[in-house]
Amino acid sequence: MSAFSLTVRWVIFILLAFAIAIGYSALQEASEESDVLEEFNNAFVSEEISTSTVRYVEVTAGCDAYFQGGCVNVRAAPTTTAPVLEKLRSGVVLAVAATTTIDSTGREWNKVVFSEWLRYPERMQRDWYVATDGTNSFLSEQAQELSDDVVPATTKRIRIDRSEQMLYAYDGDELFLDTQVSTGLDLTPTPRGNFIVYRKTPSRYMQGPLPSISDQYYDLPGVPWNLYFTEEGGAIHGTYWHDMFGKQRSHGCVNLPPDVAKALYEWTPLGTPVLVQD
Repeated sequence: MSAFSLTVRWVIFILLAFAIAIGYSALQEASEESDVLEEFNNAFVSEEISTSTVRYVEVTAGCDAYFQGGCVNVRAAPTTTAPVLEKLRSGVVLAVAATTTIDSTGREWNKVVFSEWLRYPERMQRDWYVATDGTNSFLSEQAQELSDDVVPATTKRIRIDRSEQMLYAYDGDELFLDTQVSTGLDLTPTPRGNFIVYRKTPSRYMQGPLPSISDQYYDLPGVPWNLYFTEEGGAIHGTYWHDMFGKQRSHGCVNLPPDVAKALYEWTPLGTPVLVQD
């Protein structure tokens, strides 16, 4: 073999080795880039999952405001043989665990989760279980609050007229809805003035008495579709315990029928102006 032929073969060998090295390096970089991308995607998914999204159930086939008709029973365990702890009326919204339990008969149960602050926690001594019958489940943020550094920007507004016992919701000049409401009683009036919706939550356990406000006892789990507009707890919310809208009934909140409150809740962004007037 001539020296020239040997030199050519060495050159070809070196070029092949160089090409293989470049290809391996490119594959390694692509693999590392894929790993980084996967890590980023996993981090993004983890961030999505770790938000305050919670599973809720809405009672759709319970009894009426006065316990007429078939109520949805709260049980002390996920079985129909467990004691009944509470009877739920239509319109109640409760936070529940992420997974359900199936009993020996095949019935599916939700465990109710009370992770919120309770004024009288001693009233909750046992776990609550609710069968999926007569309820609809949905996912929602547990609570949304307006950040101090966010300037609200919306064309929507809500007007509440205490003398008319009416609520009007507008987007610009267009009326979205108008409905009869129940504002505060004379001893616990809904405050007049200009406010904004600074907090939203699909469910709230409301309890009384309220120190320095009212000595009336009440215990109302799962008050639905809450739009808070005063730091003292004034809220527009659904009301499942009476249907006397158009008359003063509350301890300062603005009571709406549950279905209307749901529509208003879904329509209203944080920062929406609220005017309460006579």
